[in-house]
Amino acid sequence: MEHPKLRDSKRLITHEPYPINEIPEEIIKKIGKKLVYLLCVGYKDLPGDEWGNVFAEAIGGTHLQSPVGIADVTFNKMAWSMKTVKAKNPHRSNASIRLISGRCSPDYSYGINNPHENIEATGRAVLNIWNERVNIAQDYYNPLRTSILVRSEDLLTYTLFEEENHRFVASSYRWEENKNGNLIGVEIETNEPKFTWQPHGSQFTIHTHVPTNAVKFRIKQPPKLDIEETLKQIHFSDDWVQIL
Repeated sequence: MEHPKLRDSKRLITHEPYPINEIPEEIIKKIGKKLVYLLCVGYKDLPGDEWGNVFAEAIGGTHLQSPVGIADVTFNKMAWSMKTVKAKNPHRSNASIRLISGRCSPDYSYGINNPHENIEATGRAVLNIWNERVNIAQDYYNPLRTSILVRSEDLLTYTLFEEENHRFVASSYRWEENKNGNLIGVEIETNEPKFTWQPHGSQFTIHTHVPTNAVKFRIKQPPKLDIEETLKQIHFSDDWVQIL
């Protein structure tokens, strides 16, 4: 759906390649094709950076490959934060998954040296850091989404969905400390865990659920490329290796 025309609208907008979570079959086919290729050349897993490469190539976008910020893949003035998680059964409906979403350091950002002294204050600081990252990304990109690929152990079964990347209202959550010393942000309205923050390393994790309209697909196990045959195809010779 097109953005509505408003007299006072000055927002940064761009033409989306498709509406959120309505990923065209053509793009899914391109993603599947690249995943088959990766298995052919011997990939045993799919790290986040490689998922960024696969998705960017499928939509004709750019993979920034930057360790800073939450915008990983861009298309015109739109951006995605790329996440991939492993599951025994990626096609399980409404499954709960956890998205590692960067490091939020209340010590560095707010001078909170003891995060356990006041966990509510620490939790608010963690969310404020996340919200500021969203603010920075939205200064340059709009819409801003998260693309989540749930993959099986054998890399043959997948679920793909998207979420709007947005700020969180700190007053909507309360914070608890678990037996491992991690802080858990619980949504007050639903009483469900929404965040995990680990003091050791400052890792921030967002909990979410796989939606019913997520795209589920499988790929066929391809044969692995034979090393000697591949080297013949590219006309490899020993002088390609130069000993200095």
